[in-house]
Amino acid sequence: MLFRSHFTGLCVFAQKYVKDFETAKEIVQDAFISLWEKRETIDMDRPVKSYLTMAIHNKCTNHLRNIRKFDPYILDLENLLDVPEYDGADSMVEIELKEKIDSAIAELPEKCREIFILNRYENLKYQEIADKLQISVKTVESQISKALQHMRISLAEYVTLLLIFGFWFSGK
Repeated sequence: MLFRSHFTGLCVFAQKYVKDFETAKEIVQDAFISLWEKRETIDMDRPVKSYLTMAIHNKCTNHLRNIRKFDPYILDLENLLDVPEYDGADSMVEIELKEKIDSAIAELPEKCREIFILNRYENLKYQEIADKLQISVKTVESQISKALQHMRISLAEYVTLLLIFGFWFSGK
């Protein structure tokens, strides 16, 4: 049932990397086989779709690297860094990801969280935040740096999904 409900969507996801539907199908089939073989050790607290998405991403990247070894003209290195646009088909993963982000933000100290939200969600520049909160720009920089470090650690297992969904936690 899992295979039938997710196979086509995962093939489309893989095809965005490998640019060939037959290869994408093979990669997705391999991911399902890996899932079956590792079924006893998989963390069931995480959705299976998240596991499959990560596995397929890794298998696609490995496939592209292997192709590059044999024919350097097929791929240029930057294609490995291109992340396909998310088409919105999997709202469950998106909801889980948003919950993890919200949880990580909630774990921040109060002032750090306030500064992070002003910067990331209200799009205020460092100087604007400093003026609004009557603190120095250096304090804002320090708190944003602290928040980003916390977010990177808290969301490390979701890096691929963050890239797919278009979230990016880098300095502004």
